[in-house]
Amino acid sequence: MSSLLSITDAQFQEAIAEGLNLVDFWAPWCGPCKALTPVLERVAGDLEGRARILKIDIDANPETAAALGIMAIPALVLFKDGKRLGQRGGQTEAQVRAFIESAL
Repeated sequence: MSSLLSITDAQFQEAIAEGLNLVDFWAPWCGPCKALTPVLERVAGDLEGRARILKIDIDANPETAAALGIMAIPALVLFKDGKRLGQRGGQTEAQVRAFIESAL
């Protein structure tokens, strides 16, 4: 069972409104995105209860990516209580963990 939560454009604002959320903007055809998924699953499991990792497929949900100016994927955007804190591209597990923990 994945600890990653898939969301849609319609769910985005409510999903990031509270707490610490890392949003992974991805697409099914993106090889680096697929490679990042197991990394995100491990980090999400370790940080359960302190931060969430959300995934949004930019092909099926283009509005949020466009509104946030996402130009390349994978894109990891960190939000705390709805406020955008930062953005990164593909990352190692240690880098993803450090990015999230910097806001805890």
